[in-house]
Amino acid sequence: MKTLFTGGYVFDGRGQCADGLAVLVEDGRIARVASRGEFDGLNGDNGDAVEVVDTGGGALLPGLTDCHVHLCYQGGADPVTALSKLQPGAIALVALQQAQLSMRRGITALRDCGGKDYLEFAARDAIKSGVFDGPTIHAAGKMICMTGGHGNRWGRVADGCDEVVKAVREQIHANCDLVKIMATGGVMTPGVNPEDAHYSAAEMAAGIGEAHRFHRRAASHAQGTEGILNAVRGGIDSIEHGIFMDEQCVNEMRAAGVYLVPTLSALRNILDHADAGIPEFIVEKTARVAVRHRESVQAYYQAGGNLAMGTDAGTPFNRHGDNARELAHMVDCGIAPADALTAACANAADLMGLEHGVIKAGAPADLLVIDGNPLHDINMAAEHRHHRAVYKNGKRVYARDE
Repeated sequence: MKTLFTGGYVFDGRGQCADGLAVLVEDGRIARVASRGEFDGLNGDNGDAVEVVDTGGGALLPGLTDCHVHLCYQGGADPVTALSKLQPGAIALVALQQAQLSMRRGITALRDCGGKDYLEFAARDAIKSGVFDGPTIHAAGKMICMTGGHGNRWGRVADGCDEVVKAVREQIHANCDLVKIMATGGVMTPGVNPEDAHYSAAEMAAGIGEAHRFHRRAASHAQGTEGILNAVRGGIDSIEHGIFMDEQCVNEMRAAGVYLVPTLSALRNILDHADAGIPEFIVEKTARVAVRHRESVQAYYQAGGNLAMGTDAGTPFNRHGDNARELAHMVDCGIAPADALTAACANAADLMGLEHGVIKAGAPADLLVIDGNPLHDINMAAEHRHHRAVYKNGKRVYARDE
């Protein structure tokens, strides 16, 4: 069976939204992209069975990619406490459920940036093997942090270069897809300061180098200026959050081609629900850093730095399934709609090393059909109510009218 998407706009994943094109899908991949007229008579004498999907009045996009989620967290007021009350089997099921919900809401690939005891790997592996439908998942396993550092409750605590290297090897042995190293303090760990560098430059370089030696990309939770620079100079692939970037950070990151994964949704949702039971220390730190975060994201974008969409889904009131709202937050931060969508499509896939995120012949047919033109109104892509259908490998996994 072939599927022809025709009638509406086509966003190519790299910033261009064209009218007059149609997209043919066959065997889970995009077979051809051409003008609509070139597909006239497709159901003619050759007898091919073709399902025609009318995208008129809307647009066809690549499926979106979220480069920063935590599948084991459920997005309540106090996700850490809630997670501590669950048994291992329940955590694995939560991870699967939230991955599947994200897919139905347009997220066809995601990157889990730190779980609990590798339980989220069960969801990744079950989906990859075809036992369950779900998005493409890359998982980091245990985030690596210093004694008392950000994420130490569930992370792999390691101090000194040799121990950091050992911690990276443990994640690789567990079959991680990427390595996550905590360069600084953070908002959601009590008693730590987001501005403080945690790992030294030498420790960061040792961990990142070991990840790369075994062909894993490395992501760093990095909020304070010194920690960001330690990660960048150590060869990091992506800076997560990047709250206190200064001009030097911007210049060095841009020169090295480092991706910034802004996760604007994380702080936005905490501030929007500050009186809803979120632990006070989280609210206090969020209020202190929020303005500086926006300024840093704007500075990197204006300098032409690489952006990839990420949400930190699972943190307080930052629900899995609402991931696409990050697009609206990015536009609200001054990022053009075409660039926000590129960050969620081609750029995010590039950061993960995937073929996804583009509409071109040969690419996986992970697709999102929406109302309207997202370059005119980003909410058409950001709000689930405007999503008509989601396809994973050419198979429809969500339809609004069904």
